Amino acid sequence: MVGTGHRYGRKCPGVSVLSNLCDMNPAESPLAWHLTDCPRDAMQGVDVFIPTDRKVAYLSALMAVGFDTLDAGSFVSPKAIPQMADTGLVLDALPESDTRILAIVANLRGAEDALAHGRPDILGFPFSISETFQKRNTGGGIEEGWRRLDAIRNAVDRHGRSMVAYLSMGFGNPYGDDWSAAMVCDWCGRLYEDLGIQRIALSDTVGQASPERVKDVCTMVSKALPELEVGAHLHGRPEHARELMEAAWHGGCRSFDGALGGHGGCPMAKDDLVGNLPTEVMMKAPSDWGGAEKEWDWRALERAQEIQREIFS
Repeated sequence: MVGTGHRYGRKCPGVSVLSNLCDMNPAESPLAWHLTDCPRDAMQGVDVFIPTDRKVAYLSALMAVGFDTLDAGSFVSPKAIPQMADTGLVLDALPESDTRILAIVANLRGAEDALAHGRPDILGFPFSISETFQKRNTGGGIEEGWRRLDAIRNAVDRHGRSMVAYLSMGFGNPYGDDWSAAMVCDWCGRLYEDLGIQRIALSDTVGQASPERVKDVCTMVSKALPELEVGAHLHGRPEHARELMEAAWHGGCRSFDGALGGHGGCPMAKDDLVGNLPTEVMMKAPSDWGGAEKEWDWRALERAQEIQREIFS
């Protein structure tokens, strides 16, 4: 059974002290950073089924842009997410590329299907510290989510692949469950030390986090677990994208998720979905904060944007 005590409280100071102790200097932070575009997240809530060939054309165009990772699909029940029922066919048709392919799974069966397919380089599992949302999202509570994640991580290791755990409700909880920044830090510590999860994306599933909270939580986790790769999967209004990303950057995050055009939102969350941060806004921003400039193919981006407008119009 998963305990509920804050075993990492010593490592995770109260948020009130973070503004004085944990303001990271961009000049001293690592320059490398990682950007994932999430067309899966963008498309999964679209009611009308997007033809497989259109998905392939869109994802192929995104791969040509030069994103580090593409969240390209999910191996989940088609009853739960009908839009992703053709993920295997889509991945079969994608070109070879330096962009790594990520697929979301919700249980061991989905992970085994993804690993047997062979294309995904990375598997992602949504693990929530909200009992309510974990049940809504994966059909089981936190205890069940822990068991599934443990089994998936073991399968991933056997196949020599990578994985990321999306820690949803990482910046607040709209469902009335207990939440605190120290609780987020505690769960990250458990996932890292008990399950061996090396990469965690702190996720604002419903787009409620302020820049101040994003910075505080990211700073707390980054300082408590310096060997953990801490990422940020944020939802919000397009006009807030840059300030939210900057808050996560100064909190120690070097891995970010977005979606072209700011589309998306978890269909298992609230009804009034808030989209992903627009990747086109995020692509150049870190260079202003000491991040390395990446070599994007801007013409490929224009082609991807043309298809994106057709799909989401």
